[in-house]
Amino acid sequence: MDDLVIGPIDLAARVDEALAVQALAFGLDDDEIAVRRRIVLGHARCPGARALGVQTPGGTLVGFGYGMPNDRTQWWSTVVEPYLRRTGHDDWLDDSFAVTELHVLPAYQGRGLGRALITRLTDESGQPRSLLSAIDADTPARHLYRSLGYADLARPVHFPGAPRPYAVMGAVLPLPR
Repeated sequence: MDDLVIGPIDLAARVDEALAVQALAFGLDDDEIAVRRRIVLGHARCPGARALGVQTPGGTLVGFGYGMPNDRTQWWSTVVEPYLRRTGHDDWLDDSFAVTELHVLPAYQGRGLGRALITRLTDESGQPRSLLSAIDADTPARHLYRSLGYADLARPVHFPGAPRPYAVMGAVLPLPR
């Protein structure tokens, strides 16, 4: 990790690089990338949106994360709200920073980069807590989130068009190091 740099990135300007990382880390096809490109560009314009990247010394993006203060009118919130209401956690949609995407290339995983990205994103958010959604399976990502204090708030959550169920997780900020 010594030769890698984590810092703010202009997500709109580097959307194609970020989506290339996401495609490899998350297994997206070209159609999914095209849809996500429009979504990411829209998110980049949201008030309070923040993006961080992990770059090699040559400037190659090998990981990124971004998020924004949660807004109940955003698509994600409208989908997860009924699930959170059923579990008595819909208040988490207020005063929370939503971690929208967090991806590291497989060759760079296991080095603490995901942890560094998410803690910096949330530490500098100005919000008292954080939300995210993750595939509802026993994955390295879910292990990371749990190690940072994220707990399941609702599961299984079904997003339109997504083949696998998700879990909505929340944590009180700041996250532990």
